[in-house]
Amino acid sequence: MSDKIKNENLLEEARREINEVDKQMAELFVRRMRAAEKVAAYKKEHALPILDAAREEQVVQTNAKLVEDETLREYYVNFIRNNMAVSRAYQGRLMEGMRVAYCGTEGAFAYIAAGKMFPGSARVPYQDFVSAYRAVENGDCDAVILPVENSYNGEVGQVTDLMFSGSLYVSEMMDLAVSHDLLVTPGTRIEDICEVVSHPQALGQCAEYIRNHNWSTAEYSNTALAAKYVAEKKDPTVAAIASEEAAEVFGLSVLERNINASRSNTTRFAALSRVESRRHSKRMGEHFILLFTVKHEAGALAKAVDIIGRYGFNMRTLRSRPMKELLWQYYFYVEAEGDVYTEAGEWMMRELGLFCDRLKLVGTYFNEKNNA
Repeated sequence: MSDKIKNENLLEEARREINEVDKQMAELFVRRMRAAEKVAAYKKEHALPILDAAREEQVVQTNAKLVEDETLREYYVNFIRNNMAVSRAYQGRLMEGMRVAYCGTEGAFAYIAAGKMFPGSARVPYQDFVSAYRAVENGDCDAVILPVENSYNGEVGQVTDLMFSGSLYVSEMMDLAVSHDLLVTPGTRIEDICEVVSHPQALGQCAEYIRNHNWSTAEYSNTALAAKYVAEKKDPTVAAIASEEAAEVFGLSVLERNINASRSNTTRFAALSRVESRRHSKRMGEHFILLFTVKHEAGALAKAVDIIGRYGFNMRTLRSRPMKELLWQYYFYVEAEGDVYTEAGEWMMRELGLFCDRLKLVGTYFNEKNNA
């Protein structure tokens, strides 16, 4: 037997051992978290804080002595500390509810969507889509609400890019009817206004109204943050386009309502989390999202599209997006109807893999419709 084959056998044997240990650790993890549930119940009943720093340090020092190898002991300390951090996060969810990230501030449309999708959750604001997304990846929050598409202005490309490059899964979609209002400092008249500030999407949706008044525009990262800016500036020449909820939060007056061009203005929001959810499986109205790249050869995209249809899945959306790291290369976003967790879905994914360089099932959802 050659040294190469011998080394490969040793590698496979080590990997099998790791897989077996990981399986045992998964079972122990569940057992540990069940015990953490009891701890959380006791802390909640007795109004105790989630973090008991003194006890955690005592546990770390005591358990570290169980690892004789000094080098491994260094890594074990990190391992046990990470375990405790995960346990605290879980206890926090049990004691205080879910933490849901969104972009903007109180009164933003994402804030409204988060409240509808996760009633009673703690809604945590972030300055941008990336920060909100990363907060779930690193465990600071349990889910993130991000806008995917607007019926008037189209897709939100940055969010699609996050789906492609990130590790989170879509578990739910909700259509939120969006009504844009003109918000001003109290006492402002329409003839006082010279400039309006808002998110670029909102400015685009209200472009006709803005042009009719000959106002200049300034972009802001979020509609509610634009409202906050106007409230702080206290300048009657500056108005914001945002929601009625934002007006209430920041003490502004609604000068005119429903100024968006389309009265059927709707934004689709996605809920994303760290794990793939199958809770909607077998329900009518099931959808799934695929992201993929095709091989650089003639007809590759057509073959991929044909495969999806051949297995009985109806595509409702097909879009292309440029890949940031590769010039003139694109990936594709597909939403399709049907339950992908079936034998047909499994065969479809296998066959797609033959034509796609990268293939990612981003998640499944049952679409929910709500009015703001």
